[in-house]
Amino acid sequence: MRMRPTLSWTPTEGLAPGITDLEPVSDVLRTGGVLVLTGAGMSTESGIPDYRGEGGSLRRHTPMTYQDFTASAQARRRYWARGHLGWRTFGRARPNAGHRSVAAFGRHGLLSGVITQNVDGLHQAGGSRDVVELHGNLGRVVCLSCGDLGSRGDLARRLEEVNAGYDPVAAGMNPDGDADLTDEQVGDFRVVPCARCGGVLKPDVVFFGESVPPERVERCRAMVGEASSLLVLGSSLTVMSGLRFVRQAAQAGKPVVIVNRDPTRGDRYAVARVELPLGAALTTLAERLDVPLDGPAAL
Repeated sequence: MRMRPTLSWTPTEGLAPGITDLEPVSDVLRTGGVLVLTGAGMSTESGIPDYRGEGGSLRRHTPMTYQDFTASAQARRRYWARGHLGWRTFGRARPNAGHRSVAAFGRHGLLSGVITQNVDGLHQAGGSRDVVELHGNLGRVVCLSCGDLGSRGDLARRLEEVNAGYDPVAAGMNPDGDADLTDEQVGDFRVVPCARCGGVLKPDVVFFGESVPPERVERCRAMVGEASSLLVLGSSLTVMSGLRFVRQAAQAGKPVVIVNRDPTRGDRYAVARVELPLGAALTTLAERLDVPLDGPAAL
C-alpha cells in the first residue's frame, strides 16, 4: 500500500468528455447514502493550490519524499524552513463554499461519510463531522522516535523562537504547505527536535513514497462497501490511494460521479464527470435540493 508513487498521469484517448449538467450529481444525492471523496481541487477556492490542475505545483515542484526526509538532515532543514514559512499562509486558509456545501449535505442526511485526500482540515472547519483524512493533517506533528503527537501551532512558535527574523519571500505555495524557497533562502534555518525525547519531528501526513496506514485504508474500504454511491470532488485520482476506492465502488456496481474541471484517471469508472467549478456547482446543488448551507441536522 505505497502512498502516491505516481506524480503525473497523461489522459488517454477514448475517455468520455466531461459534461456541465449537474443532474447526475443531483440523482445520487437525492438517493442518499453518498460517500464523498475529495482531492486538492476542493481547496483551491480557499487559496490552496492543487498539484495537477491548471497552474498546478507539480509543474514546478517535486514534493518531499519520506525516504529523503528520513535519510537527510539537510532535507529536513529544507523541508521545515519551507514548511514553516508556508504554514503562515496555509494555517490561515478558511473553508470555501464547496466545504460548506458538503457539510450541509451531511447534516441533512444525504451522505454516508467523507474521505479526503487533503491535509488542510478544511472539511472539519467547514462543519463536516467524522471525516477520514486519508493522508493525515498538517495541523499535527509526530515524533518518529516516540510517536508523540503535537500541535503544528506549538511547533511554529518554537521555530519562531530559534529562527527570529526569518522571513524570506517565497516564489509560490504548494498543496502540502511547502513554500517555494531556494537553498540560499533556506540558509542555516534551525530545526527543533521532539520536546519529549529529542527525536525527529515530521508533519502528521503521508509523504510521497510513504504508506497509508493499513487500518485507515480498511476503514475507507468499509465505507465504500456501505455507501450507495461515490461522489468524487476535485481529485485527478492520479494516485492509487484514492483511485482504489473508485475501482472498488465501480466493481461493486455502485454509481461513481466525478466533479472535476480536468479529465481524471478514474473517468473510465464513472457514470459522468462534470467539469464545473466546485464551489458554484455544489452551491447550485444545495439550492436544487433545498439544502440550506446553514441549518439544523436531519433527525
